[in-house]
Amino acid sequence: MDKAKNKKKNLTPEVQFRLSLDNCSKTKDLSTAISLYESTISEPSTIRLSNNHFNSFLYICSNSFSDPSTKNDAIQFGFRVFEHMGSCNITPNEATVTAVARLAAATDDGDRAFELAKGVGNCGKLRTYGPALFCFCKMGEADKAYQVEEHMRSLGLQLEEAELAGLLMVSVENEREEKVYQYLHKLRMSIRSVSDSTAEIIQSWFGGEMASKVGLSNWDMDQVKEAILQNGGGWHGLGWLGKGKWLAQRSQIAPDGRCLTCGEKLVCVDIDRAETERFAESVASLAMEREVHSNFKEFQDWLEKHSDYDAVVDAANVGLFQQNFAEGGFSIAQLVAVVKELHNRSNKWPLVILHKKRVRTLLENAGYRELLEEWINEKILYGTPFGSNDDWYWLHAAVKRKCLLVTNDEMRDHIFELLGSSFFARWKERHQVKYTFVKREIKLLMPPTYSVVIQESKNGSWHVPLAGEVVEESSRTWLCITRQASCESDNKQHASVVEASQVSELVQIAASCHSDSFTSQNGSSLNKCSGLAGKRKERSPSPTPSHSSLQS
Repeated sequence: MDKAKNKKKNLTPEVQFRLSLDNCSKTKDLSTAISLYESTISEPSTIRLSNNHFNSFLYICSNSFSDPSTKNDAIQFGFRVFEHMGSCNITPNEATVTAVARLAAATDDGDRAFELAKGVGNCGKLRTYGPALFCFCKMGEADKAYQVEEHMRSLGLQLEEAELAGLLMVSVENEREEKVYQYLHKLRMSIRSVSDSTAEIIQSWFGGEMASKVGLSNWDMDQVKEAILQNGGGWHGLGWLGKGKWLAQRSQIAPDGRCLTCGEKLVCVDIDRAETERFAESVASLAMEREVHSNFKEFQDWLEKHSDYDAVVDAANVGLFQQNFAEGGFSIAQLVAVVKELHNRSNKWPLVILHKKRVRTLLENAGYRELLEEWINEKILYGTPFGSNDDWYWLHAAVKRKCLLVTNDEMRDHIFELLGSSFFARWKERHQVKYTFVKREIKLLMPPTYSVVIQESKNGSWHVPLAGEVVEESSRTWLCITRQASCESDNKQHASVVEASQVSELVQIAASCHSDSFTSQNGSSLNKCSGLAGKRKERSPSPTPSHSSLQS
C-alpha cells in the first residue's frame, strides 16, 4: 500500500494529468473533466495541452449529449475547448472536427457542422459528415441533406444503412417521391437486409397518400423486362409502376423463391451487363500484367472462337479435392463425374481448365489418354501454359462467358483482393457452384434460387428482406409490398397456386426420403463414369477409360 502511494506521489504532473483525463474519458465524467480543465489552464506553465488532450475533452463532451442534465454544459464546454485549441495554434484533425460537428448538430446547426466537416478535405469519413447529414434529416431540410450526400459521394465515401435510412426518411416526410424511389434502390445496392427501423420508414411511405398517387398507369412491359435483363435481374429502375393504394404485409419466401403472400417469384440477382464487362476487363487487365502477355491473349482469342459453354470447371480444385492422404493424388474420376453431371443438366459440355503440366502427366497414362485427347479435340479441355496461374483463366472465362463456375475455391487470396470489386460477392453468389462427394457420388451445390436483397418486380411490386438471425432463409421475414387492387385481383389465382405448390412440396419431401435431388447417381461407381468424352453439342458419349484406369 505504501509503495503504491509513494509511486503515485512520484508521478510527474503531466503523467498525473493524463491518467486523470483518461479516467474521465473512460467513465464519461463531464463534471470532473471540466474541473480538471479549469485547474490546468489556471496554471499553464505546469501542463502544456496537446492535440490529444483537447480531443479527449471534446470526446467527453460529445458523449454527454444523451443526458439532458449535462447536455447544455457539454455543448458550452466543448465550444470553449475548441476555441482555446485555436488560440493555441493547434491544427484540428479529423477526430477534432467530428467531435465539434457533433456539438454543432446538437444545437441543430447543421450548416456549421457541414462547414466544419468540409474543412478536413479528403480526410473526412462517414462519421465526419454524419452530424450534418442527420441534423438536416431531423430538421426536415431535405435539399441540404441531399447536398451533404452528394459531397460525401464526391469524396468516394460509401453511405451505409443509417445514412441512407435518414435520407429516405426526410424524402418520405417531404413527399419527394422520386427521391424515395432512388433511396430504395441505394439501399438495395448497399445492404442485403434492412433493420426494423428502416422497415418502418419504408412502410410509412407505402402507407401514405402520396405513394398511392404516383406511378405510371400504362407502361411498356417489354421495356421493363429488357431493363430487368440488362440489370442482372431483380429490379428495373424505371420508376413507380401502377397507381392506387399499397398493401404492405409481412411474408416469407418459399425455397423456390416464391412469395407466400403474393406469389411473386424472386430471382437470384446477377451483376448488370455494364458491371460484367468492367469485371471481365479488370480480370483480363490484371492477368495481362501478371501472366505472359502472349499466353493470356492467345486464351482470350481462343475463348472468342469457342464460346458455347454454360459452365467452367476449375479442374485442379476438383481433381485434388479430399486427396490429402498418403495414396492421394489427382483424381480424374472426380473430374469426370463433375463434367458428366454438368452435361446431364444442360446437355452441353463445360469448359475444363487445367495446367498443361498436369495434362501432360495424365496423357502419359494410357488409361486416360483417349479421354483427354478427345476432350482437347472437342474444346472441352484447355491447358493453361507452363508457369501460369490457372485462376486467371477460369475466372476470366466464367465472367466473360457469363457461365457457372465449378470450384470450392473461396477466392479470398491476393489475386482476388486485387480486383477490389464491390460486386464480386454478388457475382460469386450468382455464378459459383460448389460441390462435394458423398460415397463417390457427386453433389453439386447450385447457386441460391433467389437473392436476399430488395427486389422490384416487373409489375411494380417490392419485396424487402428484414435483418435478423435465421436458421434457414425460408424462415426470414420479408415485407411484401403490392398495389392493393392488384393483390385482390390475384388472390384467387394465387390461392390455387399455393395449394398446388403445397401438394408439390409434400411430394418432394416424400421423394427426398429415398434420394437426394442434387446428387448424381452417375458417379456412384467408377464403372458409371464411362461414356463422358465426346462433342460439346449433344453428341452421344463415346467410350472412356476402363474401370481400373480411372482409379484416383
